[in-house]
Amino acid sequence: MKAEKGVESVLQHQLSQQESEALSRLQSLPSISPGDSSTFYEHFILRGIRVDRVQPGLVSCSFKVPPRLTDESGKLCNCAIANLVDEVGGAVVHVEGLPMNVSVDMSISFLSTARVDDELEITSKLLGRKGGYSGTIVLLKNKATGELIAEGRHSLFGRHNSKM
Repeated sequence: MKAEKGVESVLQHQLSQQESEALSRLQSLPSISPGDSSTFYEHFILRGIRVDRVQPGLVSCSFKVPPRLTDESGKLCNCAIANLVDEVGGAVVHVEGLPMNVSVDMSISFLSTARVDDELEITSKLLGRKGGYSGTIVLLKNKATGELIAEGRHSLFGRHNSKM
């Protein structure tokens, strides 16, 4: 009975002005087309990212900071930065046709901030690979100023079948 009252109070909760404003900043739900295996999460975080360059051991992207990924002061959330480090860091070691690698460890230095509509350059480089273990470094920079927003070190593991 006590649990039911708790659920009722959550369902009847009125949004505060701040919560309402934060909710209204969210853009419409992404349309996921049939056959698209992406998740809502991937669409929410990565919508708007543009891949500028791909070569072995390097992925470079551009990203304009959207309102949906900012905190109440209009700055890019640290959690959004961590997600970008995870996704772009994983992209540099991904091999088409094989399962995605699993993140083992991430270390992020948050050095500055980015605001809504700032254009970021996100670069991921492969530091090395030993067996199924890979290490990457991901840099997020403000394109206009060159200021380093964050530096992430990302370790991944993927156990893939031998081609023999």
